[in-house]
Amino acid sequence: MQSFGKPARGERLERLHDLPLWDGERLHNIHPVLPGLRDASASKPTLRDFVCGGPDRTPSAPLPADDPRSAWLKPPASGLRATWLGHSTVLLEIDGWRVLTDPVWGQRASPFALLGPKRFQPVPVSLRELPPIDAVVISHDHYDHLDYPTIRALAKSDVPFVTSLGVGAHLEAWGIAPSRITELSWWQTHRVPGTGLAITAAPSQHFSGRGLKDRNLTLWSSLVMQGERHSVFFSGDTGLTDEYETIRERLGPFDLVMLEVGAFHPSWGDIHLGPANALKAHEMLGGGVLMPVHWGTFALSTHAWDEPVETLLTLADPQRAHLLLPQLGQATEPAERRPATPWWRSDERTARKRAVQPDPAEAADADRLAGAVPWPLD
Repeated sequence: MQSFGKPARGERLERLHDLPLWDGERLHNIHPVLPGLRDASASKPTLRDFVCGGPDRTPSAPLPADDPRSAWLKPPASGLRATWLGHSTVLLEIDGWRVLTDPVWGQRASPFALLGPKRFQPVPVSLRELPPIDAVVISHDHYDHLDYPTIRALAKSDVPFVTSLGVGAHLEAWGIAPSRITELSWWQTHRVPGTGLAITAAPSQHFSGRGLKDRNLTLWSSLVMQGERHSVFFSGDTGLTDEYETIRERLGPFDLVMLEVGAFHPSWGDIHLGPANALKAHEMLGGGVLMPVHWGTFALSTHAWDEPVETLLTLADPQRAHLLLPQLGQATEPAERRPATPWWRSDERTARKRAVQPDPAEAADADRLAGAVPWPLD
């Protein structure tokens, strides 16, 4: 069960205790929940609901994907390029430097090898096929953002990690040397040695934990990556909060805004954006090209797998939000402002939409292990 990680201790724990979010026992969101975000009458889906599935929760065929390796051989003409590799994993090229966000190559967003949300779309490239990375950023410790097998593989490299306070305990337990780990509290900035990169942690409205006993014992953050000429905002996981206005004032403007749009549900509308609130957050952040993340890889709620991006495409006003919707593995420069196209649609998928067919053993395990992990998973 090494994938559960390790708790913060010593100086790391003392730093957590000093945060304004610490209530004496654990961290909590201190910003008031905006009205209407959470439906108190809506029942949360159970772990069995997730395992047994619902209509259209996975695509019926693999999604189209590009091989970005040839594109990575040439620097971006504009100085800024993003390659979406699935879920919240993006390779950013910023003014000559490369940042990898929330890298997840594992097969399940779960501590269990045979239970939990399973990847329905492979990563377009393997970890060993990535170009040299100057920094890995990790927003928080949930399984679909902090992935044990991926970290174990990255431990063999010398890439530095920048993450939220407390998450370093997991990284150290999985083989990352302490000298390679920088943990940030909100509004702290780290300048990556030997580069022109500055990485700042900023507020988000979420939670943390990888097991029943460690709920909210590590920090969750959004992150801003700045080069000499370009700036990128990455939401991590979050609900809508007017702290985005403060982020804009202190760290904006942004050339690219990456916001989570998937895994939303009325019962937890305060801790995830969903497409409608992502557009509101984008406006609060001052605009910039909007690239949706946190979709297209895992079924982490009860909505259809493509509902987040379909709704976003319907609601977005092109005069107020330019959408960047690259297909998997497509290396794209925000400055090009390519038209948004629904590349994920196909006649075959429309004809073959289906419900997830549960494995009976998985369904039984879901009932047995429902109390073993924090809920919701993400």
